Amino acid sequence: MKKYNKYLLILGLGAFTLTSCNMEELPKTSISYVDGKDMITNIEDLIRLENGLNQSYRVTHYGQISEADEVMCDGFNATVDYGNNFGSIHRTDNSFSSSDYDTRDMWAINYWAIKNYNLFIEHVAKFQGADASEQAYADVADGEAHFYRAASYLQLVRHFGKAYGASSTSDLAVPLVLKYDQQEKPARATVAAVYEQIKADLDVAATKLAGVKGEIGAMTPTIDAVNALLARYYIDIKDYANAATVAKKVINSAAGYALATTLEAMDAEYSNDKGTEPIMQLAGSLAESGATEVFDNVENDLVNDIYTMTTNDKTYGMYLRPYFIPSKKLVESYEATDLRFQTWFTNAFTCVLGGADLTGQFYNFVKYLGNPSLTSTGIPNARQLIKPFMIGEMYLIAAEADFRDGKTDAAKTTLNALQAARGASLTEATEETIENEWFKETVGEGLRINCFKRWGKGFDGRAAQDGAEQAVQSSTAFVGKSMTADDIHWQWPIPAYELKVNENLVQNPGY
Repeated sequence: MKKYNKYLLILGLGAFTLTSCNMEELPKTSISYVDGKDMITNIEDLIRLENGLNQSYRVTHYGQISEADEVMCDGFNATVDYGNNFGSIHRTDNSFSSSDYDTRDMWAINYWAIKNYNLFIEHVAKFQGADASEQAYADVADGEAHFYRAASYLQLVRHFGKAYGASSTSDLAVPLVLKYDQQEKPARATVAAVYEQIKADLDVAATKLAGVKGEIGAMTPTIDAVNALLARYYIDIKDYANAATVAKKVINSAAGYALATTLEAMDAEYSNDKGTEPIMQLAGSLAESGATEVFDNVENDLVNDIYTMTTNDKTYGMYLRPYFIPSKKLVESYEATDLRFQTWFTNAFTCVLGGADLTGQFYNFVKYLGNPSLTSTGIPNARQLIKPFMIGEMYLIAAEADFRDGKTDAAKTTLNALQAARGASLTEATEETIENEWFKETVGEGLRINCFKRWGKGFDGRAAQDGAEQAVQSSTAFVGKSMTADDIHWQWPIPAYELKVNENLVQNPGY
């Protein structure tokens, strides 16, 4: 199993790790917070801390943050060499408990980041710029912090609360912590209250980032990123008219986001991080010391490497030894002409599992094989620039929202635009075709759990690919796993340590 550091009560403890001036590298030092002392006394302080905010946001993506969501569902099978990585959440059996590493880290990483956002928001409000330009800079930075806090709370409520619905005013989600207080022991807020806070933060962000125009691959939040996050918010709360409106604002943005329509464009996008699809694409460089980063005892490896685990030896040369391979359902959801299938799946790369060369017997998932410019060894390491929002998701939100709102013609137009770009057959806009397109377009991005919860659906089994019998864990707990729409595991357990140190927290039912 993966090694994880001892963790803290993330709601309050730890230093303020926001000192880096280089956006391409994560900070290696920290500022200890002293109550009553201003942390931002000049524009240089502000810039350093703002860069640290950006890196705090980056830590909340990829790695176990997105991998756990994918392997819990129906798109991937554990291989014979998976080593029990994500085993509990993949099986969702009795071992999936409040002590689970993956649910704990979703909580810990986001609350660590929220602590930093809260401190910044508190102290930037006291900053008095030397001139109008400094004050304007501070306003934009404040908007970024509110955007980031909204993003973390959306991640948290999607995992630890029930889907938004009629009982959201009483269903419990996560504690709302809006001010740094080491002594506070907050109770869980309701699902409705957390979504209300997300909207309040996004309203601030929309105002303060109104003049920050969208651009392809923006490293920091723009007004298009705000609208992309708003689209997620609106689709969650079932405000379909607004979900479609803001998603289409991003699709039609002057920034010129464009879906890749050729194999060359797909390769530029998903291998070299030089495409036209990212609404945001976060900084990264070869100079970084490594993929795994640890802050305040919170770890996230920032790479989606469990699908490849590329290695090299004298016997086989360079080969894949993945922990998870695509399920039969995922592979067969694509047509052979689909650019996504041709780019993200391969049976040609050497694959060794269980000590046997199984090359050509099944497909591997290589969407996150790695950018060649981010490895110094020539061996793919799954390192790619993190893309929190992609334009394809906006097409899906717009299509789903219009369909749910009874605007089937508009939904079909948007759905067909995405399908045509990807080389897939055009279909009518139905519940099934839209949901299938979500599966095909966003695989690996950590959105699958929320889709099932939002739709009020489960899945029935995850059979292995034909030819992969020797490669996967074959017991019923793995390939036969099903989850009903009302399965308790869609709502993750509150971490055991948080319950231990905060008596005001209560556990989700069934754990």
